[in-house]
Amino acid sequence: MRVWASANQKGGVGKTTTVACLGGLLAESGRRTLLVDLDPHGSLTGYLGHDPEGGEGGVYALFQAAAEGRVGDAAAGVVATGADGLWLLPARTALATLDRQFGTREGMGLVIARALAGLTARFDFVLIDCPPMLGLLMVNALAACERVLVPVQTEYLALQGLDRMMRTLAMVTRARPQPLPALIVPTLFDRRTRASPESLRRLRARYPQQTWRSVIPVDTRFREATRAGLPPSAAYPQARGVQAYRELLADLLGPGETREPDAAGATGTDPANQSSESRGCPPAGPVRQDSGAAAAAAGREPNTGRRA
Repeated sequence: MRVWASANQKGGVGKTTTVACLGGLLAESGRRTLLVDLDPHGSLTGYLGHDPEGGEGGVYALFQAAAEGRVGDAAAGVVATGADGLWLLPARTALATLDRQFGTREGMGLVIARALAGLTARFDFVLIDCPPMLGLLMVNALAACERVLVPVQTEYLALQGLDRMMRTLAMVTRARPQPLPALIVPTLFDRRTRASPESLRRLRARYPQQTWRSVIPVDTRFREATRAGLPPSAAYPQARGVQAYRELLADLLGPGETREPDAAGATGTDPANQSSESRGCPPAGPVRQDSGAAAAAAGREPNTGRRA
C-alpha cells in the first residue's frame, strides 16, 4: 500500500482537487484507493456526498481511540463513494479541536500511520487531504505518507506561502528515519494572465529539482464536478484539467506502472451495496499496535527533471 499526502500551508491552492482527481484516476485503473480527509472543514468529505457534521466517526474516532491508549479501527470508518474502487475515511468538524485536546500528548503524531497499518492488504493507494495549517493533523499526514504533493497556485502570494511549507518538510524529513520526497505541483495556471507565467518562472527558478515539469490549468469542470459528487475524472474525463492530472499520475507512477482504466479492475456494482470483504475494506476489529511503530517507509524520488 502506497500513501501520498497533498499538503500546503495555504488554502485554496488545489489540495482537495488533487486528491479527488488522482484518487479517481487510480480507481479507474483498477487500483483500490482510499481517500483520507484530515481537514476539519471536510471539503473532500462533502465533495463525495458525506456530511462532515455527521457524528464523531471517521478520522476523529481514530484520535479518540488513541487518547484511550488504543489503535483505532480505520476499517470501521471507511465509507463508499459514488465511484467504483474508491473509498473515503471522512473528516469530522470536531477535528478542529484536536490541537487543543491532544497537541501536547506524546505519541499523537503517529495516530494515522498506526491506523493505516491495518489496511495495508486492503488498499493499493491511500491519498491524504491535509488542512492548510501546520498542526497535529498535518504532522500525522507527513508521518504516515511516503510522498508529498505540494499544490501551489501560480500567483505571487502562493509562492511566499510555499517557502514556509518547504521549511516544514525539511524539518519533518530530518526527524524521519527515511527521506520524504516532495513534488511541487503548479495549479490554477492561466496563461492568459501575466501573473501565472511569471509566477511559474519564479517557482521553477527557486525549486528547479522539485517542481513538476508541467502545470494543472484553471478548469471550471473541477467546480462542476463537485455538484455531481464524483471525482473530476468520472464526471468529465476529457476535461483539460483531468488530462493534466492524468499526465501527473503517469509521472508519479513511472512508465512501468502506468495503465489505462481497466474494466476488470472495477467491481461493476455500487460499492455501497457490497460487503466489506468484496469492497476491499478490512474486516471489523482493532488494528494491532506495533511497539515503536515508525512513520511510513520512504517513497521513490519523483520524476521532476523536465520543464514545460
